[in-house]
Amino acid sequence: MYGIEHTTSPDDELVAHTPAHGSTAWHTLSGHLKRVAELTREFAEPFGAGTLGYYLGLWHDIGKSRPAFQAYLRQCYANPTRKQRGPDHKAAGATFATRHMDALALLIQGHHGGLNTLVECRTWLKERQTKDLEPDGKTSSVEEAIRRVQVLLPEIEPTKPLEGPSFVKDSRGSEFFLRMLFSALVDADYLDTEAHMNQQRAKLRGSSVTMADLLARFMVNQKHLEANRQTTFVNTARDAMYQACVAAAELPPGLFRLAIPTGGGKTRSGMVFGLQHAVHHGLRRIIVAVPFISITEQTAEEYRAIFEHEDDSEPLVLEHHSGVTGRDDHEYSPEARWQRLAAENWDAPVVVTTTVQLFESMFAHQTGRCRKLHRLARSVIILDEAQALPAGMLAPILDGLKELCTNYGSTVVLSTATQPAFEHIKAFADLRAHEIIPDAVQWFRALKRVEYEWHIEQPLAWADIAKMLHAHPQALVVVNTKKDALALLEAMEDPTAIHLSTLLCGAHRRDVIAQVKARLQNGLPCRLISTQVIEAGVDLDFPLVFRAFGPLDRVIQAAGRCNREGLLERGRVVVFEPVDGGIPSGAYRTATDVTRTLVGGVGVDLDAPDDLRRYFRELFASIDLDSKQIQVLREQLNYPEVAKRFHLIDEAIEHVVVTTYPPDNDVIHQYVQDALTLLREEPAQARTAIRRLQPYLVSIPLREAQQHRKSGLIEELPLEGIGIWHGQYDHIRGLVPDDERSLMIF
Repeated sequence: MYGIEHTTSPDDELVAHTPAHGSTAWHTLSGHLKRVAELTREFAEPFGAGTLGYYLGLWHDIGKSRPAFQAYLRQCYANPTRKQRGPDHKAAGATFATRHMDALALLIQGHHGGLNTLVECRTWLKERQTKDLEPDGKTSSVEEAIRRVQVLLPEIEPTKPLEGPSFVKDSRGSEFFLRMLFSALVDADYLDTEAHMNQQRAKLRGSSVTMADLLARFMVNQKHLEANRQTTFVNTARDAMYQACVAAAELPPGLFRLAIPTGGGKTRSGMVFGLQHAVHHGLRRIIVAVPFISITEQTAEEYRAIFEHEDDSEPLVLEHHSGVTGRDDHEYSPEARWQRLAAENWDAPVVVTTTVQLFESMFAHQTGRCRKLHRLARSVIILDEAQALPAGMLAPILDGLKELCTNYGSTVVLSTATQPAFEHIKAFADLRAHEIIPDAVQWFRALKRVEYEWHIEQPLAWADIAKMLHAHPQALVVVNTKKDALALLEAMEDPTAIHLSTLLCGAHRRDVIAQVKARLQNGLPCRLISTQVIEAGVDLDFPLVFRAFGPLDRVIQAAGRCNREGLLERGRVVVFEPVDGGIPSGAYRTATDVTRTLVGGVGVDLDAPDDLRRYFRELFASIDLDSKQIQVLREQLNYPEVAKRFHLIDEAIEHVVVTTYPPDNDVIHQYVQDALTLLREEPAQARTAIRRLQPYLVSIPLREAQQHRKSGLIEELPLEGIGIWHGQYDHIRGLVPDDERSLMIF
């Protein structure tokens, strides 16, 4: 905490904010501008923009000095229950910014409502300059506000011309730089305002734990693990790759590849590299981004077990995704409050998030999502299962990662057993990647734990696959679509068969995974039919895996659920062609076609990284890597349209609340009903309600949702994009839609 400049007499001094509830202390304008300037400088310093950040903070609320805005603040204090829209307070600061660096006006205009286009910002500013007049009808309110703050704070005038960092050389570099600077301003403004309005909340923020502290805790945990582990070939290989990660940590920050075979200890090895690297180079945090919420939860729990102690005064691992509810489901526990606050700006030593959250924030334009971006600078960013990034968005994604590595002091780690050949993509071609495991090929061959069997010449009916499955007590089948999963489930005619797909709500999927783990560990029969949702990072170990023919990298990921711990000499992975199997459209279908060409031509060795690179090279050459033309929009500084088009999940969907899972659990059912009541009756609490409902949501295509609404199967809620499901929800199949088109995805 820091001292805040207050006054109890707003008539004698310009003010920025009314008193907090129960207080008579007004937040002075001079104090607010100076503190936001200091914080913005602090946040922008890691990427060489401290001076720009300082002046941006000094200028951002110049317009609050205008008499009309001061009167508005007094009216708000006198009538706190009456909602009023105040006069503009952004044009004065934006105007002053244009006199020193034109583009900064865009950031000041957007510091409440979000980034606009540069063209629209200029049009807006010209209008404000000519139409906003003082009561005499002649004096420009913009100029009067600037004059007042020049008297109040003469330091708003730079002592020398302002310049941007030398690394900003082109339009996309400028676009990304302005995002990062905008993030620094927005976070600083939020934090100083919060420190005035809610000091108790402000005290919960931040962490005193350093990267060195985390490394020390990790090493204690590692020693305990090593002391209690059996000496096996797999563990010996894990140790060798772990030591390679430690050795590579001294290399300079930049782009790294971590190619560890499935089951090779990637989660721990990636973290020890990140911590050692951060300590050695003074980096600030570890950010781990994974493709699915289920893996996020699994990874966050593993890191909590390593880093967090019962007597800690603060949590250390931030888990940030749409499904976070707090581990004890108590909205007001200290941990839950810390999670919510840290999620706003990622001010935490370890962040575990989804790639959706990371990249959609990176290309957002709203203040809430952009606020965290400056925390990416001088951080270690580990992209787990990097091959799962959508091919149609790779151009902007890789361009953004290249910016972070090249100009913002960050290290990016591409962590996956199936390394995509990003070096063949133009955006990444001139960025050299360091191999953390220099001799990865030998470990892939040494840790070969499965044999692949290809049964694709003669397509198989679901009944044939069911018969093969019945012959084995423990087996996993991975198919390409939800429709296929239900078809095989029906062909099984086995009430003990288990199903996993996104037809199940999140809580149901977690329960299924826990059930499967328990049955496998106890040697019980376990036949699991799943879509691709099982493939990336879900820690299961089957002796036998059947995989419907599909993209090569997905086949390899499915194989990662087979003989994971090396308890068998070889597990079996059977790749089959279903007679009536479906293939999702778009990049997935293209990847399947590329795989078919490779397998049917010279053949492919799934244990050979060179063959995998050949697959990705062919795939990237066959796909538009900027399918939404985002790079052109970035060059135009069209932030709203970039945000509108950039979605990692490219499908119009609606979420429905399942109110009947788990069956016969009145406590959970009441919890869900209470959250729905909150959503209906208190719109201001919508985010809290959605957070509570998240584990019980199922996503369905928007077109199908519209049909279900007409049939009365979906009940409207006051929030767009979410409804209550009144159709069938089966304890095995999950949500059972009538329209089969929704089943053509995983």
